[in-house]
Amino acid sequence: MSEPIIFAEVPAAGGSIGRITLSIEATLNSLTLEMVDLLQEKLDAWAGDDGIAAVFIEGAGEKAFCAGGDVQALYRSAIEQPGGPCDYAEAFFAREYRMNFTLHTYAKPIVCWGHGIVMGGGLGVMAGCSHRVVTERTRIAMPEVTIALFPDVGGSWFLNHSPGKTGEFLALTGASINAADAIYIGIADRFISSEHKQAVLDGLLAQNWSVESEKNHARVRHVLRPFAERSLSASPAGQVEPHAATIAQLLDGDDVHDIIDKIIAQETDDPWLSKARDGLAHGSRLAALWIHRQLWETRHSGLAQVFQQEIQLATNIIRHPEFTEGVRALLIDKDRNPAWLYPTSREVPQAVLDGFFEPPWDENPLADLG
Repeated sequence: MSEPIIFAEVPAAGGSIGRITLSIEATLNSLTLEMVDLLQEKLDAWAGDDGIAAVFIEGAGEKAFCAGGDVQALYRSAIEQPGGPCDYAEAFFAREYRMNFTLHTYAKPIVCWGHGIVMGGGLGVMAGCSHRVVTERTRIAMPEVTIALFPDVGGSWFLNHSPGKTGEFLALTGASINAADAIYIGIADRFISSEHKQAVLDGLLAQNWSVESEKNHARVRHVLRPFAERSLSASPAGQVEPHAATIAQLLDGDDVHDIIDKIIAQETDDPWLSKARDGLAHGSRLAALWIHRQLWETRHSGLAQVFQQEIQLATNIIRHPEFTEGVRALLIDKDRNPAWLYPTSREVPQAVLDGFFEPPWDENPLADLG
């Protein structure tokens, strides 16, 4: 068995670059609990190592940076312990979110090469890095509504910071986006053609690094900027920004039920909007409600509080049968015919929805963040 993550300390002028390669191509580099723990341990070690000036994180192969968490392992944990506690799944979420928080608050520059598929847990890693590069092959989606989950791993933070109502639309519909969209909504910083990857690495290794993080961030920008300028003509056309006015109209409902109705009732020939419509139409209505409420309740939250609220919701979801049914239909039996508990959002009892926003334990496992 090859290592799930390859760590290297590559000598450079005035210091070294810590290189991280997510390395399970067969699963599109999807995160396991072991990988989360390995990342946390290495990030913590490098944070206190003056010899490491910056970090570069990538996925092995050309298909994916990281396609998410190992959802089938979460499913097994949930069905083995119906109603919870679901030990593996709950440990995974808690330690993954802690690792995400570490990325968001890391003093040293972290360059993420977000090439290929970036979904779920992979998006949590990319979004937390300080220098996020996307390429012509970047494909991002947050399709959690289709398996009765929610855009977690900090999604409550970055989707609430997206322009207008675009973040909530993406969360409710699971619509896929590209590199230009990622930059527009604020989860990526630069588009660079994938052909320049080695030259970017060479440029980073040629820098005269120091022990001052602020100056090292400037050196990273100095390296990335010319490659981004050189790549402008290769950038794909965005899909979110051209639809921003339509999205604002669709999200301008009297309540969440009205918003869901508007999105599903669209009669459109636009391929991107119709795919988004179908994503919500086939998804869990209960999940649509907790996605909307999670974004509303975290709209003014700080980063630590976001992760504390996400672990509360994720723990309650993993203990509920809607999640296992969604995963069963999409990923286990693959019949794509989930038996959702509620045919419409208006049929969800308020007390049921409220229960997902109540603490399931005496102390939040991320209470010490921040």
